[in-house]
Amino acid sequence: MGLFKKSEKPEMVEREDGLIDYDVYVMSKEEKIFYIILAYVVIFIVGFIFYERIILAALLGLLAFKFPKMRTAQIIKSRKNALNIQFKDWLYSLSSSMSAGRSIETSFKESYKDLEIIYTNPETPIMKELQHMIRCLEMNETVEDVVSEFAERTHIEDIMNFADVIKISKRSGGNLVEVIRSTSNVLGDKIETKMDIETTISGKKFESRILCCMPIVMVAILTATSYDYMEKVFTTFIGHAVMTVSIAMFVAAFFIGEKIMDIEV
Repeated sequence: MGLFKKSEKPEMVEREDGLIDYDVYVMSKEEKIFYIILAYVVIFIVGFIFYERIILAALLGLLAFKFPKMRTAQIIKSRKNALNIQFKDWLYSLSSSMSAGRSIETSFKESYKDLEIIYTNPETPIMKELQHMIRCLEMNETVEDVVSEFAERTHIEDIMNFADVIKISKRSGGNLVEVIRSTSNVLGDKIETKMDIETTISGKKFESRILCCMPIVMVAILTATSYDYMEKVFTTFIGHAVMTVSIAMFVAAFFIGEKIMDIEV
């Protein structure tokens, strides 16, 4: 049997032990078909606007078969970003509970109760992960092993750093309460900085996408209002070549803009 299996929800991919690897996403057949059709329709329309040739637009539309892979990467990134924010809330709750004098094992349970107020849906990733970690602790697994296993499945830098801190602190016999308090403050500030940056540039991302769509709108308007002016573009080889280069340029501009605004902290 393979290591992973599909859960009832198509967007979740579970391992045989029921846990989720956040770096893995397997689309259902229905999802793939939906995204391919959606992308094909959009690309076909863009191709027809630029070429006014059904065959050329249909050939351009074949690029739609690449879209499920791109969409998968977007979903993975979105899911991990959401878990990172939930992890920040858990860190603050865990730190507060341990500062009150509770053991780390008891603090895990108390932090779960605190998060139930914020995340009322028990299917929220951090809630499911906490449930699993608490069960593991009740079965006498060590805290560092439980957190390390969680970090390995998330592939999120902040969570992996937290797992390393727990492991080093337990081995060296340091003040675990102070270590977790300091770590939660540092990682919490880092995550909040990421959120602030994302909020700041969200408007710029929207503007960038609008600008990338403008060439399509301009060509459509010129074709509708001044077809004689655009006719050579649609009926000659050079015109088709110019349009192909234009499409390649604004697609490249879109991906470059997305890359520039993907700021890591």
